[in-house]
Parts: sequence; C-alpha cells; structure tokens
Amino acid sequence: MEWRQCYLDVILVPLSILLTIAYHCWLWLKVRTQPLTTIVGTNAAGRRFWVSGIIKDNEKKNILAVQTLRNTIMGSTLMATTSILLCAGLAAVISSTYSVKKPLNDSVFGAHGELMVAIKYVTTLSIFLFSFLCHSLSIRFINQVNILINTPQDPDSVVGPDYVSELLEKGFLLNTAGNRLFYAALPLLLWIFGPMLVFLCSVTMVSLLYNLDFVVGRNKQIDVGCRVGCESV
Repeated sequence: MEWRQCYLDVILVPLSILLTIAYHCWLWLKVRTQPLTTIVGTNAAGRRFWVSGIIKDNEKKNILAVQTLRNTIMGSTLMATTSILLCAGLAAVISSTYSVKKPLNDSVFGAHGELMVAIKYVTTLSIFLFSFLCHSLSIRFINQVNILINTPQDPDSVVGPDYVSELLEKGFLLNTAGNRLFYAALPLLLWIFGPMLVFLCSVTMVSLLYNLDFVVGRNKQIDVGCRVGCESV
C-alpha cells in the first residue's frame, strides 16, 4: 500500500475519530462539573426525582412506572436489533465471494486495497458490536428497575430510592453509550466511499450533537439567578 494512496485515510479518519472522542470527553466533563447546562445532567436529575415520586406514591403510580420503563426497554431493544442486523450485514459482506472490495475503483480518494477494505469493515463491525453490547446491558439494568421500583418499602430493606435510582442511571448511561457508538459508526460506513466523507460527516455530527446535548442559555440563567440571589441577600 503506497503512501500516495492511503495518506488521506491515515490522516482524516483518525482525525475524525479523535474529534468525536474529544467532544464526548468535553461533554463528560461538563456533565460532571456543570450538569444542569447539559441535557444529560438535567435528565439524570429529573429521573432521580421521578424514582422518588414513584416509590413514594407507588400504589397510584405503579402502572405508570411499568409503562414508562417498558417504553425505554423497547427503544433499547430496537437499537440493539438494528446494531446486530448491521453487524450481520457487514459480516456477510466481509465473507462474500463477490467483488465488493473495489466498488468505485479509482474514483474514490484514498486507499481501496484488500487490507484497507478489511480495516474499514472490521472497524465498523467492532463499533456496532460494542453498541449492541451496551444496549443489551442497558435492557438488563432497566428490567431490574422495572421489578424493584414496585417493591414494598421496608425500613430495613436495602432496596430504596437511592439504589433504584443508581440502577436506572446505569441503564440510561449504557443506553446513551450504545447510541453514541451507533452514531460514531455511521460516518465510518461512508469510509467505503473515501475518507473525506468520514471527516465531513463527523464534523456535521459533532455540530448536531452539540446543539442537542447542551441547554442553550442555561449558563446565562444560572448567572442571572446567582446575581439576583446575591443582591437580595
């Protein structure tokens, strides 16, 4: 594999992956330090209140809890099924005897030899497999919550709102990780047609996720609230 054929793959694809990783590291830092400025942190706080409210008034809201968790399980099941189907499709392509390794020949920028095509398919397949694993574990935790949230409360019981909230957060965290892995694998599917599309798709996806992950104007509201509180004191 000559350098003039693969230099775009070597530069643009790792840069795209690093861009996605850097964005999610920054998002994780924001969730840990300023959770209310992010959708992830705000939803996590809301779920804890939801669990406490459901357990406190369990006799009236037990059906609501089961239906809500069932909808979440259905969403995770759909994503897990989609991921494993894409894995099966990619595995079929890899093992295919047809000439699918050079679909566009020299019209694609970047390398398209047998080794590079194998790297493309195996990388994408691995990410989809990890996405399937995260969604499967998410279903496991949420199923546990589905049972424990309706457990009669006993003063000596270890199954309380804090424990159920912790299990629910683990389930949603794995669900979020599975979704993000699925999103990260989508640009790599375009790697078949060249590395430039991977980079452009990654930049577009990071911009889109930024608009979806952060609460616009929340920082200003917090600053204004702090100022008003200080002035009133």
